Amino acid sequence: MSELTSLRNIGTEMARKLQSVDINTAEDLIVVGSKEAFFRLKVHYPNICLVFLYVLQGAIDNVDYNRLSEETKADLREFNKQFKK
Repeated sequence: MSELTSLRNIGTEMARKLQSVDINTAEDLIVVGSKEAFFRLKVHYPNICLVFLYVLQGAIDNVDYNRLSEETKADLREFNKQFKK
């Protein structure tokens, strides 16, 4: 099992937050997926923003979050709309 910080875009603070929602390894994040991980984080940390979702997807795809495809970003933006008040 790989540490979360072995993934691109995941630093110690993001790893700590992910562990607080029962995502403890890189494999856990990959299995759970970016949307479910973001949902869990949003419940515990309501102020996290769309960039966190990009970071999670980038970690799973092994790409810098700011280099995600426009199609992927559009899909994630659409998912994020459900959290808007």
